[in-house]
Amino acid sequence: MITVRRAAPEDAPAIQRLNKEGLGYDYPLEKTRALLDTLCGRTDQCILVAELDGERVIGYVHLEDYQTLYFEPMKNVLGIAVFPEHRRRGAATRLLAAGEQWARETGAAGIRLNSGSTREGAHAFYEQMGYVSSKLQKHFLKML
Repeated sequence: MITVRRAAPEDAPAIQRLNKEGLGYDYPLEKTRALLDTLCGRTDQCILVAELDGERVIGYVHLEDYQTLYFEPMKNVLGIAVFPEHRRRGAATRLLAAGEQWARETGAAGIRLNSGSTREGAHAFYEQMGYVSSKLQKHFLKML
């Protein structure tokens, strides 16, 4: 059975592995743990994990407040990942639904997310969940 709960600092090893195996980001465990420890206590962030049989973390979603000068307050999905061997079993659906519930409870007008252009399976999933792709964008990054 898949259940969803708030993330805790002890979930860092699973989240670090999910980032590496599910999203392609090999961020160090120590840094993941430190960030998770800090973010779990914030009210502008929501990090949820999906557990299999109450024992093993198999996925997570991370949302944050998103405020602009041109739209009502929203939430932004910063990351959602499920281990490949557990995909298509409902974990991502439960995670996103729980994130949407948090968004409603905190007064958000909607949720936004970005997804890489090659992640066609993810795009189909988001559309199935009621998300609409409104535009194509380029992602710019400048490391400091």
